[in-house]
Amino acid sequence: MSEEKIIIPQIVTVGELAGALGVPVSNVIGELMKNGVMATINEHIDFETAEIVSEYLGFKVEKEQEISGVSCEIPDSKNLVPRPPVVAVLGHVDHGKTSLLDKIRETNVVAKESGGITQHIGAYQVEYKMKKITFLDTPGHEAFEAMRAHGAQITDIAIIIVAADDGIKPQTTEAIKHAQNANTPMVVAINKIDKPDADVMRVKKQFAEVGLSPHEWGGSTEFVEVSAKSAQGIDKLLETIIAMSEILDLKADPQNCAQGVVIESKIETGKGPVATILMQNGTLFLGEWIQVGETYGRIKAMEDEKGKRVKSAGPAMPVRISGLKSVPQAADLLSVFQTEKEAADEAEKTKKYAHVKKMSNVKSLSLDSISEQVAQNKKDELCLVIKADVVGSLEAIKENLKKLSNKYVQVKFTSEAVGVITESDIQMASASDKIIIGFKVGNAPGVDTLAKSKKVKILRYDVIYELIDDIKKIVSDMLPTEKIEIPIGTLKVLAVFKVSGHKSVVGGKIEDGRAEKGVWARVKRAGEIIAEYPIASVQREKEEVDSLPAGTECGIGFEVKVDIIKDDVLEFFRTEEKKVTL
Repeated sequence: MSEEKIIIPQIVTVGELAGALGVPVSNVIGELMKNGVMATINEHIDFETAEIVSEYLGFKVEKEQEISGVSCEIPDSKNLVPRPPVVAVLGHVDHGKTSLLDKIRETNVVAKESGGITQHIGAYQVEYKMKKITFLDTPGHEAFEAMRAHGAQITDIAIIIVAADDGIKPQTTEAIKHAQNANTPMVVAINKIDKPDADVMRVKKQFAEVGLSPHEWGGSTEFVEVSAKSAQGIDKLLETIIAMSEILDLKADPQNCAQGVVIESKIETGKGPVATILMQNGTLFLGEWIQVGETYGRIKAMEDEKGKRVKSAGPAMPVRISGLKSVPQAADLLSVFQTEKEAADEAEKTKKYAHVKKMSNVKSLSLDSISEQVAQNKKDELCLVIKADVVGSLEAIKENLKKLSNKYVQVKFTSEAVGVITESDIQMASASDKIIIGFKVGNAPGVDTLAKSKKVKILRYDVIYELIDDIKKIVSDMLPTEKIEIPIGTLKVLAVFKVSGHKSVVGGKIEDGRAEKGVWARVKRAGEIIAEYPIASVQREKEEVDSLPAGTECGIGFEVKVDIIKDDVLEFFRTEEKKVTL
């Protein structure tokens, strides 16, 4: 192997790699095929794939240094200054999010002085008691999650809005989950408190059940009762946001290079592609070359939330910019570059990354379909065909896969051998679970076509732990659910009452736990199990109740004729299903 290292970029075409290595393109394509990658001369591959192919061809490669753009230094503590908090308002669609935002704008002093703030760019700032707050207008759940996935933690505080007359709904729960995933502090705004059927206490109990308890109950979540209709509680909500931002000690360096994230974007007549950018750090200036996701351009115009032209934008400030070549996506990151070429190159690189990422997702999609396919067969065996490059690899793979066998699922091998995947392997796999594992091997001619016709899935790997992890996932998906018995309480039978038809009622005293409607009762007589019956009702004197505690005398009703006598013991229980795990 050549000791000289060849520098290649993170993403490279097959032709570019061949040129860098100084070998025919056919050699590179051949090695890719051996590793299960079908690529033409103009196809892009990532550095990891290029590195493996280069090693097979006798070359060492090294990743090219990234374009750095305008140098973003580590923020100097001397330059750090307080910045406004960025607040997202999330919640169920009918619980008053828009009304609350409108009322905040109405009560904002700056808005009144300026004649009102428009809402057309997706984010805006208000000023309250000399403090600015940046609100995200419509940070939909998908965008919120996408921003987190992009590493852009742009939201400092999330307001979870819930209607006092309706309580937690699925979208409320979803909003809580997204805020928790992003590690974003939450404030719960209970809206519509002035409605006749408002029940603030019930709403707080619902939040406590999902782990968000109010401060007055010993929890750590701020709750503010508001009315978007009358403005009641709006001042307290804004004061809470300001107080939380001071605790969070939010700061940024306006002297650093500009960094931001796309809130929304569109094509606008007369302006072309426009994007709303929320600045995160540094200061963005009119006329700078920028790259945003897969596009780039020079800032021709920049407007604040009131539509006023500005020449710069600092941390936590939302601005709308024009000058990009095409429309970026929500959650795309903005970076500044010194020249058009650098910005264009970075945009092209991002586009290639996205393409390669889509290609890499093929295996995971295939894996999901395999798991579903095997699970539907409801088998207790996973039968695989294994092909590896050398005997050592084959034995190591088999040894690790055998360890995944358990009392529910056995991992077995229909066939295992060294060498390329052949049509014979496809035929063997088609007779079992239709799965072939290929480790550092390619295909014989005609294999892909036959595999497709036989609906055989071929999973290819170069790293053994990835292979083990994927098969572990398939085995996990095959594991059954178990019924777990949860004890509720016991009752000593004191009397048995007969009622009409097949209904029965027994009376007794609850010795421990509780009696509960809808659970099961196991009848024990002298320590032996006699029968099990579902409980239809629990009665205290003449009143039916859902449950009663220990020490209470009560009646237990059954919708069937029961074999129960005085001095029997009833054990109350319910069952739950739980997925078995490896």
